[in-house]
Amino acid sequence: MAEITIYHNPQCGTSRNTLALIRNSGAEPEVIEYVQTPPSRETLRQLISAMGIPVRELIREKGTPYAELQLDNPALTDEQLLDAMGAHPILINRPIVVTPLGTRLCRPSETVLDILPAPQRGAFTKEDGEPVINAKGERVAGA
Repeated sequence: MAEITIYHNPQCGTSRNTLALIRNSGAEPEVIEYVQTPPSRETLRQLISAMGIPVRELIREKGTPYAELQLDNPALTDEQLLDAMGAHPILINRPIVVTPLGTRLCRPSETVLDILPAPQRGAFTKEDGEPVINAKGERVAGA
């Protein structure tokens, strides 16, 4: 079975849907609840590099101390942003999924389908009722 890791927040619907899509492919990933077990600074750097995104793109604004910490300041360096994420892991946007096919910030949750090594095994509907995978294991149009 392919090795898959998800940096997961069980309080987040997108994260729960992403985890369910991984499991719908028959995989049981390593689940890292990153708020309780934050990734190291070096791991964060590696994830950001693997995703090919700027550090700032990994910062979550909603429901975090983003505004109080004035993280919207464009003068802040990547190192300062990494410091903030290290001190306040809730600032790390989620879910991040690592598979042999790539690393992605899976927002929306169906982004994970692009990097799962195995196909979906059956129908899948998000928690909000939006269908993503049909009974044949195929993506629903628009998903």
